[in-house]
Amino acid sequence: MFVELHFIQSFAPANLNRDDTNNPKDCEFGGVRRARISSQALKRAIRQEPSFAEITQRQPGMRTKWMVEQLQKRLPHDMAEAEGAATILGEFVTSFASKLDKDGQRTAVLLYLSPAELARMSEELAAQWPVLTDPKQRGKALIEMTKGLTKEFKGRTSAPDIALFGRMLAEHPDLNLDAACQVAHAISTHRVAMEMDFYTAVDDLQKEETSGAGMMGFTGYNSACFYRYARLDWPQLLKNLGGDADSAMMTVHGFLEASVAAVPSAKQNSFAAHNPPSLLLGAVRQGGMGWSLANAFETPVRPGRDGGYVAASVKALDHYWQRLTTVYGERSLAQTAVLELDEGLPLSALAKHRVATLDEWTSALVGAIHRAQAAQGASV
Repeated sequence: MFVELHFIQSFAPANLNRDDTNNPKDCEFGGVRRARISSQALKRAIRQEPSFAEITQRQPGMRTKWMVEQLQKRLPHDMAEAEGAATILGEFVTSFASKLDKDGQRTAVLLYLSPAELARMSEELAAQWPVLTDPKQRGKALIEMTKGLTKEFKGRTSAPDIALFGRMLAEHPDLNLDAACQVAHAISTHRVAMEMDFYTAVDDLQKEETSGAGMMGFTGYNSACFYRYARLDWPQLLKNLGGDADSAMMTVHGFLEASVAAVPSAKQNSFAAHNPPSLLLGAVRQGGMGWSLANAFETPVRPGRDGGYVAASVKALDHYWQRLTTVYGERSLAQTAVLELDEGLPLSALAKHRVATLDEWTSALVGAIHRAQAAQGASV
């Protein structure tokens, strides 16, 4: 069972996701340049959206190099401040997750860990502390501790965002977790040309006899109507959360609402592009191939008669959906729900799936999973 999300979202001038030149990311699709927002930027915005933690009732994971520091904070004070504590923790982190950087404080790579995992590691370190303080016994104790914790954490996590987006540790592949969610790069439905904003700043205490700006600079930006797509694998999510169906259900609910609210934060103090999606299309699918609707915009859309890209993009998406369901059928679709922000959008094939509010949209998708789970339980 899969949950697929398709959003049409138009942003005012912004630079939401920058490349190595500080300009908005872009790509070529359908023979023209498109605005782009990377999947990494979208996933970070989703997992940091406050509603995600509120709905899942779990603390999200943290991606960091400061594992030694995080473990030290969780140890009893007398152990954390003991002589040689940093050495013990550094050796444990090297054994369990990653070698340390040259400073001896940070790991060489970013690690993705849940607060519960860090707490469990600290608990085990505290329990073994008398042995770990003995240099002769420490090596063997760390090996055994690493084996035990790796076995405990293997193939599961308590953090909903890690369960969704997975993790990879090249040095310790036993801690890898397959992602339950695929997130596509958002692309504009139309051709986009980057624009430049030349700006100046005034020195408020500038002497009267001095002319000119205090500083000058420029920044790139664009304005575009984006298509966003994501696919959530329910069985994989359930597996990643150790079979906890209630937690998995709350994670789906949190993911849906956070996906709607999440907007990357780059340059928002300069542009404040807080624009919610104009169209939400969600589908719950019982198996079958995934349906990205990006090819609805392989031929770039043009503004409608009265201007604007949203209505033209929705029309293209609706037509492409109609062709997909006609050619491939709808047998695998257990639930489809469409929510419009803008009035009068040109829906035809999708019109029968309209709902009026975000709560109805979310409930329709989560309810379909509930029913499928109930049916599966009844058949066992």
